[in-house]
Amino acid sequence: MTTEAGSSLSGRTVGILGGTGPQGRGLALRFAGAGLSVMIGSRDAARAEAAAAEIAETLGGAQISGASNEVCARESDLVLVVVPFEGHAELLASLRQVLAGKIVVDCVNPMGFDKQGPFSLRVAEGSAAQQAKETLPESVVTAAFHHLSAVLLTDPQVTSIDSDVLVLGDDRVATDVVQALAEAIPGVRGVYGGRLRNAGQVEAFTANLISVNRRYKAHAGLRITDLPA
Repeated sequence: MTTEAGSSLSGRTVGILGGTGPQGRGLALRFAGAGLSVMIGSRDAARAEAAAAEIAETLGGAQISGASNEVCARESDLVLVVVPFEGHAELLASLRQVLAGKIVVDCVNPMGFDKQGPFSLRVAEGSAAQQAKETLPESVVTAAFHHLSAVLLTDPQVTSIDSDVLVLGDDRVATDVVQALAEAIPGVRGVYGGRLRNAGQVEAFTANLISVNRRYKAHAGLRITDLPA
């Protein structure tokens, strides 16, 4: 984590759209536990408020609140999108104005499930992240947090998560900030993974990882080898 990127999180509120689901709730727990100011967003503000209260109780107090997705997007400085793919484009289109000028971190994995297991979905724009970029032309869109286990994230007994987070984007300052955000989670390393045009295969790999975890009854993540310390 660079000092500049790490310090850039100070005083910022991290918003999580769709933060009442397992992945969003787990990320909120980890960021709040790291001392960051967090706001959970949801279509139902009451659900977001309840989730925030539960996390605050689990942590014995934290800077965390809940609100509607619109309020969360407006009042947060750095916004994660953790919603089902089927509602992704519609939600972002509705929030285009309030997200203008902000770093948006798309965490969405377009996937389907059938009797043979998980599979990646084709996205006309190339990926969910590229769809977000087209929908939010005034925002700085990045992609990250696709491969972290929601089971591990939401378990307060797990104190460290052995995983890397690939961060993709076209703006170096923004990807540095998101790498720093990833490294707020103990055990996690943020790794630059390329430009946003390469997000499709990162999103799609989640289907492979789910298959691995189902076969081996594990919560495996991703580690990149041979990187400098």
